Amino acid sequence: MLQTEVYQADKRTLRMRKWHRTRKLMRKNWVLYLFLLPAVLYIGVFHYAPMYGVQLAFKDFSPSLGVWGSPYVGMKYFNMFFKSPRFKMLLVNTIVVSAYNLLLGFPAPVILALLLHYTPNIYLKKFAQTVTYAPHFISTVVLVGMLNIFLSPSSGFVNSIIKALGLQPIYFFGEAGWFRHVYVWSDVWQNAGWGSIIYMAALTGVSPELHEAAIIDGATKLQRIWHIDIPTIMSTMIILLIMSLSNIMSVGFEKAYLMQTSLNLTTSEVISTYTYKVGLMQAEYSYSTAIGLFNNVINFTLLIVVNWVARRASGSSLWEGGIEDEKTEGKNRPYTYK
Repeated sequence: MLQTEVYQADKRTLRMRKWHRTRKLMRKNWVLYLFLLPAVLYIGVFHYAPMYGVQLAFKDFSPSLGVWGSPYVGMKYFNMFFKSPRFKMLLVNTIVVSAYNLLLGFPAPVILALLLHYTPNIYLKKFAQTVTYAPHFISTVVLVGMLNIFLSPSSGFVNSIIKALGLQPIYFFGEAGWFRHVYVWSDVWQNAGWGSIIYMAALTGVSPELHEAAIIDGATKLQRIWHIDIPTIMSTMIILLIMSLSNIMSVGFEKAYLMQTSLNLTTSEVISTYTYKVGLMQAEYSYSTAIGLFNNVINFTLLIVVNWVARRASGSSLWEGGIEDEKTEGKNRPYTYK
């Protein structure tokens, strides 16, 4: 009993010390917090304030009655979505496209960053960086337009090569089986270079002495990458993997919608495009809000679970300095009795 009371008192002391330390840092670095204020206001106004509309998912919303005046219907629209014949198709399409994109899109920036990091020619390195970074700045509308031109069955250069080989041209946007491949590979091409910047920055933190010692011991370049570089950037990789897995239910609306045709809807219709069509085109605001809320709850749950697993497995997580750290700090520091 006495030991429990001492532990609780020590825990409160740790929290007080942490709070005083935080206040001291805020007074010392108030200018930095002042610069942070616009970002906090932006997130509060444009991300948290709209959460007021979440209640539409539980009401039969009518513009004439307003949010508060609309009748409460509970889980009606959630049940409607779960029983919808489109539910399974939407869920499968969303998960498959996201998982496919994660499978290719996550390792691509890591591999590219390692290749650029070990490029000896500085001019070749800068040229490669420029070429790989540039696609990120192409808008989604322009990108899909480029894909339509390049993959056109009549005049696209890809089909020109296919026809030159004596094969039949492929209507990439008209065949449902090709949608996922075109979507994912074009996304990798567009974002791999930009995503490699974070890993390039992390690789600069690798100690040169480690590589020098490994070279003296006869390690090959591949061995140095595997045993030195990868472990060094592992914490960065884990954090980005957590963020990617937490968005497994989020497929970019703009690109998927622009790539849709009546012939590929069986694979291109995902939750985000269906929400847009139901909410804005059919004016079913409560139904679309329920679908969007379901999607966000799944993403948030995945974020919490994956973050917890990553912290238990590797010690890396999105939130550092939590309760577990305080417990560890309390265990490592001896108790003092007065």
